[in-house]
Amino acid sequence: MLSGMVTPVKTKSAVPRTRPEVRFRMRIRTGDTVALGPGKVALLEAVHEHGSISAAARSLGMSYRRAWLLIDELNRSLKSPATVSEQGGHSGGGCALTPVGENIVRLYREVEAQAEASCVTQIAALTRLIR
Repeated sequence: MLSGMVTPVKTKSAVPRTRPEVRFRMRIRTGDTVALGPGKVALLEAVHEHGSISAAARSLGMSYRRAWLLIDELNRSLKSPATVSEQGGHSGGGCALTPVGENIVRLYREVEAQAEASCVTQIAALTRLIR
């Protein structure tokens, strides 16, 4: 061996081994628009939890404008709106889910759960292939 050269030492990776995370990302498109997808459903859940678009946006780490545009795009894609907003005032207004919005969240999460349950064998086989 030449002087000054370092012999590489084989070691196991310092990165701790974690279980792979599996997520379904269903989207419903109308033309070029994503009418419904995981981001919009998460935003609806946050609106339900926080009672306003601005608080929902903050909880998800997005701007109010981005959240408002997503809600507007969603509502324009639907036959009936998913949210209803109250104008500002003493309490500053707010936003709530309509029965349609509540139904969207429930159905979307049911699809995710059923897809995962239906594919449990294939998911297990795929995750075994992950380092």
